[in-house]
Amino acid sequence: MYEIGRVFRNEGISRKHNPEFTMMELYQAYGDYQTMMELTEGLIVACVDALAGTRRITYSGREIDFSPPWQRASYAELFQRHVGVSMDDADAVRDRAVAARIPLEIKDEATGQRITKEHDVLVHELFEHFVEDQLHGPIFVYDSPAALCPLTKRKRGNPNIAERFELYIHSMELANAYTELNDPITQEQTFRRQLAGLTEEESMAKMDEDFIRALRHGMPPAGGLGIGIDRLCMLLTDAASIGDVILFPLLRPEKKE
Repeated sequence: MYEIGRVFRNEGISRKHNPEFTMMELYQAYGDYQTMMELTEGLIVACVDALAGTRRITYSGREIDFSPPWQRASYAELFQRHVGVSMDDADAVRDRAVAARIPLEIKDEATGQRITKEHDVLVHELFEHFVEDQLHGPIFVYDSPAALCPLTKRKRGNPNIAERFELYIHSMELANAYTELNDPITQEQTFRRQLAGLTEEESMAKMDEDFIRALRHGMPPAGGLGIGIDRLCMLLTDAASIGDVILFPLLRPEKKE
């Protein structure tokens, strides 16, 4: 089951991100994040074959080889390699964040108080700071920290890891997929943990009771996938900016002289 539609993410504007963009989303019953990797690889390779006639294309002056099988590496492996510490070592992660000038606290907009960031938040920020620019790809980065993935099934034998992957090409996240969490008890717990401390004014700070009730009635094991169509078009057309492949991109206000 799939759909292609416009989605909105209030995450600012950059060369690689437009708040409103096009995404293909799908679910496959009785699939998981491994089958989603296979599906993603086959789909994008088919696009490259149809448009380029070769599996080696140039983007922004760098050649990208789309020939399968694509590289796969775990989140923990890449974190250790490029950050230099284990993502499970809380003290080392904090020290590395301080050295990288990543703030250890955030301001609570509701109370004005300073709140210490959770360990997994610092891990994610260090990954963005040190690792993403090294991912020229195509590369599947799999087994993310579970705390960052509230909708994802936990890895068998390790509840701290989520069965999720992100596909990176030319340091851009192009796809995000996971084994769907279909346990209603675990899903409700992760929702409530995620919402703890958020006010009702927060746009996403609402318990999805309908979704939990649907899970209680029974959801088969499934794999879920999202692919950013605009970023894929950037790669396939050698467009430097996402605004070049969107008909009406959101732009920064024009500066007056």
